This record gives sequence, structure tokens and C-alpha cells, in this order.
Amino acid sequence: MRAQAVIFRKIFGKTYRIAVNLLIFAIFFIPFYWMFLTAIKSLGQTLRTPPVFWVPNPHWENFSKVFEAIPFFSMLKNNVVMTLGIMICQFFTVIPAAYAFARFKFAGGKFLFGLTLATMMIPAQLIFLPLFLMFSKMGLVNSYASLILPWATSSFAIFMLRQTFKQVPQELIEAAKLDSASEWKIIFKLMLPLAKPTIVTLGLITFILNWNDYFWPFVLTTDNTVRTLPVGITSLNIVDGGVKYHILMAGNALLVTPALIVFFFAQKQIIKAFTYMGGK
Repeated sequence: MRAQAVIFRKIFGKTYRIAVNLLIFAIFFIPFYWMFLTAIKSLGQTLRTPPVFWVPNPHWENFSKVFEAIPFFSMLKNNVVMTLGIMICQFFTVIPAAYAFARFKFAGGKFLFGLTLATMMIPAQLIFLPLFLMFSKMGLVNSYASLILPWATSSFAIFMLRQTFKQVPQELIEAAKLDSASEWKIIFKLMLPLAKPTIVTLGLITFILNWNDYFWPFVLTTDNTVRTLPVGITSLNIVDGGVKYHILMAGNALLVTPALIVFFFAQKQIIKAFTYMGGK
């Protein structure tokens, strides 16, 4: 009986894990499937009841209508410039701050770190007005600078990278100092290679958050010169005098595809980052 009970528990446990994994997969997969499916439907099929779960004759021309309705490639360029600019700025601001908080003890260090964490609780909608007025006085509204500078650093990234740096054995740092390594050399030759999974994870999070950001580019832009894809795709709500759900979803599919590709190539590093941090 005991042997049968053990076998039953193993089978039940394995079945339970498979069922949970399938449920999680369905929760994340179904919205993307529905988005891409709607993107290749006709307008009539998007409004049909009961809904259509398969399209035998895809309407690929929906994507060409997106290119006709908005300056897609210009906005795509703006997306790339803004997102890469933010990632580069954060690379040079987050790493030194995280290293200082992790490895140095100085007066007011705990207070400053707590203040850094406190800024995570301030929503962008609360501070956009003073920032807008500041950029307006500086003549930077409707420019790349206004899209990049407010996010040139990240409290969350500082916190996450600090936790990773604190897990590096002090003996390795002392050995590097005995070899006359400077602080910058320790950061770039020792700390960053060890923290690579965390840095990749933070880069992906930064990429997705800013790639899909709508509020800030909408507030600080006045025309399509520097407007990004999320702002342009929102304008697809009304095309040819009415709401065209299939065109709107085609635009969203084009918007989300780069983020999915980046996630696909970075997923192993993300798993390593959370496994490493969880194991400590």
C-alpha cells in the first residue's frame, strides 16, 4: 500500500505540475494569439458572434494599411533612438550607483539608498507637470532629450544590481585590489561579468517598459517628428472614419514583435539571473 501511495503521489504531483504549467502558458499565450489572429481578420470577422478562432483566408493587407495610416518607419526609428538612449544612460548611471551602495560605507548611505527606493513609489503621472514645465523652459519639448533624460536612471535597476553586487565574495575584490586594480577595473572586469544575467534582465525590462511607453511620449511631443509607435498606433483607433479593430491589432502586432524577439533571445539569461539571486 505504501508503494502504491508513493506512486500515486508522484503521478499526481507530475500531473499537477503539468496542469499548472499549461494553465500559465495559456494565460500568457491566448492574448497574443488573439491579437495576431485579429490582425489578419476582416472587420466583419472581428465583430462576429460567436467569435472566430481561426481565419482560413488571412487578410495580410491589414499590415499594409498600418503603414499607410501612420509614418511607421519614422516612428519606429524614434522608438529605437529613445529606447537605446535610455538603456545607454542607465548603463552609465545605474552601475556606479549600485556598486557604491553595495561596497562602500559612507555617511548617509542608508538614507540615500532608502530615498532611492522611495522614488519607486512615485508614479510618472504625478511628476509629469513639473518636468514638462522644466523641459518647456529649456526648449526641449518635442525632442529626443525630453524622451530620454527623465528615465536616464532607474531606482529599481539600482536596487536589483546592488543586491547582485553584494553577493560577490569580498575575497575576490580584495584579490583584485592586491593586483592594483582600480575601482573602475573591478567594476568592468570583475563585477559586470559576474552580474551579466542580472544586467541582461534589467536591460530587457528597461527595453519593454520604454518600448511600449505611451504616456510620456504623448505628453512631451507635439507632432510626428519624434513621436513613437505607441502614440502612432493609438491613432489607429479611427481609420477611414470609424473604429477598425483589425487595423488596430495589426499595428499592435507590429509593435510587440520586437519585444517578443528580444525576450526570446534573452530568456536564458533571465532564468539565470533569478536562479542566481534566489539561490543566495
